[in-house]
Amino acid sequence: MKISERVNQVPPSGIRRFFELAEEMDDVISLGVGEPDFTAPWSAREAAIDSLERGKTSYTANRGMRELREAIAGRAATEYDLDYDPDEEILVTAGASEAIDAAFRAFCDPGDTVAVAQPSYVSYVPGVVFAGGEPLPVPTREADEFRLTAEVLREAGAEEAEALVYCYPNNPTGATMREEHLEPVAAFAREHDLTVLADEIYADLTYDGDHTSIATLPGMRERTVVFNGFSKAYAMTGLRLGYALAPPEAIQAMNRIHQYGMLSAPTTAQYAALDALEHCSDDVQEMRAQYDRRRRFVLSRFAEMGIECFEATGAFYVFPESPWEDAEAFAEALLEECGVAMVPGDVFGAGGEGHLRVSYATGLNELREAMDRIEAFLE
Repeated sequence: MKISERVNQVPPSGIRRFFELAEEMDDVISLGVGEPDFTAPWSAREAAIDSLERGKTSYTANRGMRELREAIAGRAATEYDLDYDPDEEILVTAGASEAIDAAFRAFCDPGDTVAVAQPSYVSYVPGVVFAGGEPLPVPTREADEFRLTAEVLREAGAEEAEALVYCYPNNPTGATMREEHLEPVAAFAREHDLTVLADEIYADLTYDGDHTSIATLPGMRERTVVFNGFSKAYAMTGLRLGYALAPPEAIQAMNRIHQYGMLSAPTTAQYAALDALEHCSDDVQEMRAQYDRRRRFVLSRFAEMGIECFEATGAFYVFPESPWEDAEAFAEALLEECGVAMVPGDVFGAGGEGHLRVSYATGLNELREAMDRIEAFLE
């Protein structure tokens, strides 16, 4: 059977390899998974159950249930100062990942260049390749606290790109970008007519000030697609519910792909998401408070061990420097000898070399045990 060259270009996920190693071992504490250890709020689960009991098992509108799109629009306006029309400018998808994939295919012609800020979520580069595009790595620097800057965009040659994709708060570094950091990036995008694909799935998990979307800056709404969803802040990863916010022509193009490939997002998940937006803000606040406690604990323990790690202010990751020059060898030895799993930073692309992604989306007791094991391993 012939396999597409585009598929053959993309190697298996580097994260997957560490998961598979960990699964073969006993007594492993995983700090490698980007998944909340919380359960989805009970109110949202009840809404999902109720929708099934009432027989709500049919397709919805391609773009998603209108009441859900209205709720998304309302929340984007109140929380992030983003104003979108629920009829024309919102697309509900099967996870934010589906929305991002649809965007790559909607905006990328064969051979088009898409600048990818790195280190980054591992699906961006494969997504560009699958769409026929040419990914252009834009390495961010620890000296800039892993923020995207106009300088690194110029150094990478991003003025030649058609689009720019990034994620802030960032997976894997935990970096965030305030308005003053976004303004030079927005100016670069306007000057060089870039479409901006802004993955803001961790927007609710910002610990040092409020999240700012680049779409709120002057001249950016019309060239930006914002992605968000319910997996991270609402601990609803398995329900697979995300969405995109963008001008009408962009949503029309993405929906054309979505309606042929997915038809509509899962109906049960849409009811759960609607309830989450209407009733679960306190649950989100409580989870964020617990993540923040874990974040400060992990940062303090790495500092005590003498491991350099800039202060991550978003998502649920920190990105310490590897105690060994070879981060992958360190991660493998740590897993095999101490049963602690973390992910080498180079898995996330340029700029990640020499680092490790550490997820604190696990309980404090497990984090304490993991940190004790790491400390003992280094002694």
